[in-house]
Amino acid sequence: MRIKPIKNDKDHEKALKRIYKLMGSKRNTSEGNELEVLSILVEKYEDEHYPIGPPDPIEAIKFAMEHQQLKRKDLAKIIGHKSRVSEILNGKRKLTIPMIRSLHRNLKIPLESLIKEYWNSQMQ
Repeated sequence: MRIKPIKNDKDHEKALKRIYKLMGSKRNTSEGNELEVLSILVEKYEDEHYPIGPPDPIEAIKFAMEHQQLKRKDLAKIIGHKSRVSEILNGKRKLTIPMIRSLHRNLKIPLESLIKEYWNSQMQ
């Protein structure tokens, strides 16, 4: 096992190929340990070079609704009237601070997703 830091995309690609070959290795074996260490190095490299920011607030709400099997009427209980839900989800109205707090508290959507700037061409 010869592991070295991942410093560029070529190193990253080589590490991914090696990880693919090691998939299915048993834990606490030399191959399993190599897989674990390479996975950590790849994750660190990808976090630094290909960061994924929080999702758009509306997409985060839609994802939470789908994941929790909620309908628009369920969301109305959290942020207001059905018409307000429609305006939010269709990009005609932005979220207010009380809505953000309620969505975070009730749907467990991370605040960093809900407060992210977003723009919809329908908003004026």
